[in-house]
Amino acid sequence: MGRTAALRVGSFVLVAALAACGGGSSKEPPLENFTAQQIYERGEYELEVGNPRRPAEALRYFSEVERLYPYSEWAKRALIMEVYAQHKAKKYEDARSSAQRFLDTYPGDEDAAYAKYLLALSYYDQIDEVGRDQGLTFQALQSLREVIEQYPDSDYARSAMLKFDLAFDHLAAKEMEIGRYYLKQGHYTAAINRFRVVVEQFQTTTQTPEALERLVEAYLALGITDEAQTAGAILGHNFQSSPFYDDAYRQLKKQGLSPEAKGDSWLSKIYRQVIKGEWL
Repeated sequence: MGRTAALRVGSFVLVAALAACGGGSSKEPPLENFTAQQIYERGEYELEVGNPRRPAEALRYFSEVERLYPYSEWAKRALIMEVYAQHKAKKYEDARSSAQRFLDTYPGDEDAAYAKYLLALSYYDQIDEVGRDQGLTFQALQSLREVIEQYPDSDYARSAMLKFDLAFDHLAAKEMEIGRYYLKQGHYTAAINRFRVVVEQFQTTTQTPEALERLVEAYLALGITDEAQTAGAILGHNFQSSPFYDDAYRQLKKQGLSPEAKGDSWLSKIYRQVIKGEWL
């Protein structure tokens, strides 16, 4: 019998042992009657069967391993699985607490990188809407950065980098959402301030082309043509194939203007950085 098949048979035997008592009763026998490994494997089984309610049940077994067999190797394994199960159950605050407890107790363990990654995910997976408070986004960025910097050679560093970029883009999207609202309301200066944040602080995100196009729109509405032309020039230099550039170009042409660097505004400084290759 192969190792995988043997494990499956063992799991079903263990499930039967834990699920029934002598005399056919459905009441589970005391967990003290089982070894740490047996209780741990029952927790794993509860996670693997796929029932949406299983993570909470699995947590009970993992926590019992810690309670009954503290300081054992199985207790350490159970703690990292608690973090995973809590995250799977969307108990994000509990997952962060357990992950930090693992890191405090086993800082040099081979699973420390995984614990740190799950801690970061517990913030990241709560970033579900642009309109929500951005505190979680900042915390996700900080935690993901720590994974990247502290465990650069781990299996989780690359995933953390990708999620960091998405979370960073999320912050820029929030600025754009507010800026578009101000622009629609005719509050052009307030809108410009939001789009400026995107251009100066989030220039590597996917929001930058639209931010530049909106700057063209807002500055033209205020009759500040130098800045509008310069924003169009930056857009053309970096995103000429973007539909946002096409729209900005049409807006400028409609007023007899062209995309070119003019004046000495904050946008002119960025334009010079672009030409020197120091931006983006």
